[in-house]
Amino acid sequence: MPRLDLSTPAIGSWCQIGHPANAEILAQAGFAWLAADCEHGEFEDGDIANFCRAVRGSPCTPLVRVRENAVLPIRRALDLGAAGVIVPLVDDAAGAARAVAAAHYPPKGVRGFAWQRGNRWGRDFADYAKGFDPVVMVMIESRAAVENLDAILAVDGVDGCFVGPYDLSGSYAIVGQTGHRLIIEACAAVAAACRRHGKAAGQHIVTPDRDNVRNALAQGFTFLALGMDSHFLGDGARRSLELLP
Repeated sequence: MPRLDLSTPAIGSWCQIGHPANAEILAQAGFAWLAADCEHGEFEDGDIANFCRAVRGSPCTPLVRVRENAVLPIRRALDLGAAGVIVPLVDDAAGAARAVAAAHYPPKGVRGFAWQRGNRWGRDFADYAKGFDPVVMVMIESRAAVENLDAILAVDGVDGCFVGPYDLSGSYAIVGQTGHRLIIEACAAVAAACRRHGKAAGQHIVTPDRDNVRNALAQGFTFLALGMDSHFLGDGARRSLELLP
C-alpha cells in the first residue's frame, strides 16, 4: 500500500470500538485513513490485527493511536499491520525522538526485526525492512507541548502534530471547553508551526459540522479526524429517535 499522502488534506476518522465491521464500514465510506484508538478505546492486540485487515480491504490507510509513547506498543502496532502511529502525550523533542526511534528500524530507530503481519509473515521481509516508512504523528495535548512545538517538529521523522483537544483543555484547566480562546490560540499555534516546518497539522474534530470542519481547513489543518465510530453510532441513533412524533 502506498504511504499516506500528507502533502494534501488527508481526512480520516477514529475507531474506539474494537470490532472490524466498524472499521470496514468507515473505510468504505471514503476516509483516507482510520485510526484505532488503543489509548482510550476497546482494542487488544487481536483487535488491532483485525482492524488493519478490515481497513486494508479498501483504499484507506490503517493507523493506530498507541496507548503510550514506548517502544513495545509502537512496534506491536506496526507489526500487526498498521501503516503508522499516532503517539499521545509528546511534550518535547526528546519524546518526539523516542516515538520516531520506536517506529523505525536501525540505523534510524530501534524497532525489532521479525516475521509478522506487516511483512506478510516474512514473504516481503527484505523489501519491508528496507523500504517501510511509517507515518509518525505526535499528539499535542499539553501547554508544555505547545511551548515546545518548534523543537518537536524539528525532529527528523516526525510527520506532523495532532491536537488532542480534550487533554489540551485539561492542561489549561478548562476541561472540555474546546471552544475556549486558549484552545483556539493553541490550535492556531500548532497550524502555524507545522506550516513553518512543512509538516502536517492534525486535529480531531470530535463532533464535526460544516462550520468547524471548514474553519479547521481554513486555519491550515490538513490531517483531520472527523468524529469516531462511537459518535456516529450514538448520534445516528439519537437522530432517528428524534423523528418520532
